Order: sequence, then structure tokens, then C-alpha cells
Amino acid sequence: MPDIPDKPRFAFRVKATDGLARTGEIVMRRGTIRTPAFMPVGTAATVKAMKPESVRALGADIILGNTYHLMLRPGAERVARLGGLHTFMNWHRPILTDSGGYQVMSLASLRKLTEEGVAFRSHIDGSRHLLTPERSMEIQRLLGSDIVMAFDECPRADRPRDEIAASMELSMRWARRSRDGFDSGGEHAERSALFGIQQGALDADLRRISAQKLTEIGFDGYAIGGLAVGEGQEAMFATLDFAPGMLPADRPRYLMGVGKPDDLVGAVERGVDMFDCVLPTRSGRNGQGFTWKGPVNLRNARHAEDTGPLDERCACPTCTSYSRAYLHHLHKSGEILGAMLLTEHNLWFYQALMQAMREAIAERRFAGFARDFRRDYLG
Repeated sequence: MPDIPDKPRFAFRVKATDGLARTGEIVMRRGTIRTPAFMPVGTAATVKAMKPESVRALGADIILGNTYHLMLRPGAERVARLGGLHTFMNWHRPILTDSGGYQVMSLASLRKLTEEGVAFRSHIDGSRHLLTPERSMEIQRLLGSDIVMAFDECPRADRPRDEIAASMELSMRWARRSRDGFDSGGEHAERSALFGIQQGALDADLRRISAQKLTEIGFDGYAIGGLAVGEGQEAMFATLDFAPGMLPADRPRYLMGVGKPDDLVGAVERGVDMFDCVLPTRSGRNGQGFTWKGPVNLRNARHAEDTGPLDERCACPTCTSYSRAYLHHLHKSGEILGAMLLTEHNLWFYQALMQAMREAIAERRFAGFARDFRRDYLG
């Protein structure tokens, strides 16, 4: 679907609330994003084991692309010459791209962090690169991203407080440079949006300072960064008890890199609107299926002669056409179809969960929905 000029560049509207949970929509030129929203991760211009049209068919309104991976291969300039990321991968709805900061810190080797940015060697071929806020904005512009993420640093939550504070302050200076770099992007800036990223790990005071600095700069939406990096669900939820409320209520709140189905429900309870995570696709390639009664390891021998569906409550093509026994066989045999079928199911389940939460919020029965979900899912 091409750009539709009469649609707004970016408009967010909360349509209903229930407690802190919110449902609404983001309207952009390439389409409307229903919230709460889960974004399948298309790291290298592909949601692994899925065709783009199949991702849309299971209910996804938006996907995520990865700046770090795409800048290294095939290269942002090449993608631009080929018509941009949407044309390149045949996905004509909104795409959010992350800034590359997290992957630089977690994947690249021989990193050197300075005020200017991060110098690093590619994990693919050892080539040298420098990623700065300005270069991150340029790469995301070349890709044609609809929602651009500010460049930031993401330290582990277990680092000393003074290190976390210094990292947060650096990310806030980079946020200002990201804002300036994005705004200098001409036509792309006129049709796309920029999100800032709150940092501060698990510290309420640092999170508050970060939120204040981001709000002063001004962004279309605000992400909660620095979570889902090993701190555990209890600590993450404790941080989400205060972090979302520090961000502007009239803008979408995006929890980066989260998560398990019960993480999503708990975060929506605390006022989060957007999510992304590799879990449903990665688990699909490794034999784990998500169901309304909890995760299922299909490599387990107990499924070898089970003729029932993976999830009796699921209407996806995998559950309506294939047995647990067949899925078990495919994964034990290393067949590609096993990854394809289970990935499709997992993404279908995640989108069904988001739709169920949107409906429960709209009908003001979210507390009961969350209680029943946890009862069934966690056993």
C-alpha cells in the first residue's frame, strides 16, 4: 500500500481505558496500528520463516526492522537504491526500526564508546564502523522507516548506579542529537515519527530525570528501554509500576524487547501500548509453541502420538490442519516446515492475545481477563 497523503504523519488516540490499561490506535500514512500492539521482529528484512503477506494475515499492523543488522548486510545505501525497506521486503504497512544501539553493545566486538558514538567491528566480517546518533538517523532514513528510534546506550541493570546514571545522561544527549538529525531529514521527517527512549535501569529517580529530559526535547512516542536485559520479571514489573506514568499520557509507550505472553499482560496492566520480541519466532524455530494453557515443548516424546491440535482454542492454520504428533516429527527431524508452522502459530497466538486484551479493555473487564489468563497460562 503506497503512502496516502491525506492521512496524518502520526496521530495517537486512546479510545478506552480500564485501570491503567489503554486501547487505542496510531494512524500513519502507511496504515493504522491498533494498540496494545505486538510487533513481530523482522531483523534482517524478514520475519524468520514467514512471508510478509502471512504476517499481515495473522493480524500484525506493524513490524520491526533492525538498523544494526541491515547497515551491515545488505547495507542501508543498497536498500535505499532498491526502493527502501518496504519495497525490498514487500511489506507496505508501517515499519519501526530500532536505533542499533543495543545490538552494537551486545553483538559487536572491540567496541569503543565515546561522546561521539560507538566505534565497533562487525560481528559478520570484522569491518570497522562508527555509529553515532546522526548516522543512526541517516540509516533509518535510508531504510525508509516509519517509526525511527533515537540512538541510545543500554547498560545492564546490575551495573553500579553511577555507571547507569552516566549512561542515561549520555543517552539523553544522544536523544537531542537524534532529534536534530531526524528533523534535518527533509521529506522523510515530514512523513515519519521519532520515538525517544527512557533509560535509568531499575532506579526511579534516574527514570524520572530521563523522562523529563526526553519530554523537554519532545518526541512522537516514548519507549521504556533498559529492561528485559536479565533483571527478571519481578524487577521489570516493579519498574513498570512507575516508569510508564512518568511519560506523556497522550503519546504511545513502547516497552522494548518484551516479551513472554504473561509479560505482555502485566505490562499492559501498567499502561504500556507497544511491544516487540523475537521470542515467538525464535521459539517457533526451536520447537516451543505458546498456547492459552502455557508453553508447549513439541520436541518432548509425549507428543509423538498425540493426534490433537497444539491449542484447542486456536484457529490458526497450524492448529486447524496439523497434529501435535506431526509437529513433533517435523522438529525432531529438523524439517524446515516445522519452524514455519510453529512460527506461524506463535505469531497468530501473540496477535490473538493482543486482540483479546484490546477487547477486554474496551469492555472494561481487563482485570478479570488478566486474572483468568494467568490462571490458565501459568497453571
